[in-house]
Amino acid sequence: MKRTLLFLLIAILITSYGFSQGTNITGSHAVKWYSIEEAEKLMKESFKPLFIDTYTEWCGWCKKMDNETFTNDVIADILNNKFYPVKFDAESKVKITFMGSEFVNDGKYGKAHQLAVALLQGQLSYPTVVLMLKNDSNKYEVAPIAGFKQAKEMEMILTFFADNTYGTKTWEDFQKSFVGKVK
Repeated sequence: MKRTLLFLLIAILITSYGFSQGTNITGSHAVKWYSIEEAEKLMKESFKPLFIDTYTEWCGWCKKMDNETFTNDVIADILNNKFYPVKFDAESKVKITFMGSEFVNDGKYGKAHQLAVALLQGQLSYPTVVLMLKNDSNKYEVAPIAGFKQAKEMEMILTFFADNTYGTKTWEDFQKSFVGKVK
């Protein structure tokens, strides 16, 4: 009996330690999500593109993408190493300072936050991931990509932008030659 209780206690401790270390169900590291302000600060220190997951609490497809796409080991690895990944609630009530401007949710756009409207270029659809990249002129470009994406499709999108392939190949040519890791 004591041995069984000791075994259960050790199993519980190991499991809770793993979850406290930011791991997902498969045991690998989960996506390290930043706030938009944290990511902007990091971008100034060392540039990586921003990956902004724009979601709402009521969005079923957003939750599906959280549970199926962002828990994939390959996707988590790419986001953690090649981007500053940000989770942004498009209906947040918090005032946000980003890129030198203040954004609020003042009800002017229904429930949408002003930053969501700006990032999504007025096309309020959820989920939408937004990539912020520097162009050749060292200015930021915003690329919103709407809709639920399975891990295989997300891997292709992330790789296209993370490796700066978008500057040398068309999306069509890249798709033809892409060999991903996601099963």
